[in-house]
Amino acid sequence: MNQKINQEFPHEISLYIKREDLLHPIISGNKFRKLKYNLEEAKKQNKKVLLTFGGAFSNHIVAVSAAGKEFGFHAIGIIRGDELSNKIAENPSLLKAQQLGMQFEFVTREQYRLKDSYEFMESLSNKYGDFYIIPEGGTNEWAIKGCEEILTESDFEFDYICCAVGTGGTISGLINSSDSNQKIIGFSSLKGDFLQNDIAKFANKQNWSVNCDYHFGGYGKVTDELIDFINTFNLNHKIPLDPIYTGKMMFGVFDLIAKGYFPKQSKILTIHTGGLQGIAGMNNLLQKKGKTTIVI
Repeated sequence: MNQKINQEFPHEISLYIKREDLLHPIISGNKFRKLKYNLEEAKKQNKKVLLTFGGAFSNHIVAVSAAGKEFGFHAIGIIRGDELSNKIAENPSLLKAQQLGMQFEFVTREQYRLKDSYEFMESLSNKYGDFYIIPEGGTNEWAIKGCEEILTESDFEFDYICCAVGTGGTISGLINSSDSNQKIIGFSSLKGDFLQNDIAKFANKQNWSVNCDYHFGGYGKVTDELIDFINTFNLNHKIPLDPIYTGKMMFGVFDLIAKGYFPKQSKILTIHTGGLQGIAGMNNLLQKKGKTTIVI
């Protein structure tokens, strides 16, 4: 569903948001898209176990746990940070995944960096037997196929498509299903310009760019200015934004509009990729610092 942002913008800009966050109560947004064909493939291979990777507040971990419960798989999460093993009750994301039936294995950050090595994967196979691997963040060829379904022909009316970027899967799907006359802009939620090659591996057009100016200090980092923007946006438009991905992207779009980046009368579609489950964990951190929290 595309929802118009009812606000006057300079240069007669019109702004819309595609509410992918409403696809599923737990497996929302791009996680729903990324898992769709991975789950089909796992069933084709007669796999009973899904194994994946993630950090403390991972949307992906929660989504895989929910998908496992809903579609009859046992879900295993390899979690970055062995210190989290006795803090599950304090972590809304991990607690939710556990309640949905996910089995955890907590590993050190050093071990986690080796997760793609043959030795690490062999140790997991010896321990857990036959499983279907879904990579961290969910991005693979099946995820791209799912994300290609975000845009429909009716979305070809937009001049710009904007989305948050984490692993590059969502923007790759958008690029592949876009019209070549459209411009796709990704807003990186991570510090550093290293996603270009990852996206280029999957993207079949050249009509895209990644903006790295709105990461607010890096992945999982926020500022008072960002939190204030998210709360004001929700107050004005009744649309919640997450602080890790969509909130940063929308802040960037508003800022670029104000700076005259987009040509006059441009029609912009932003993608709400979900991730709202992460707000609870972020609010816990903000409360501990005595900061303003996100209104939900």
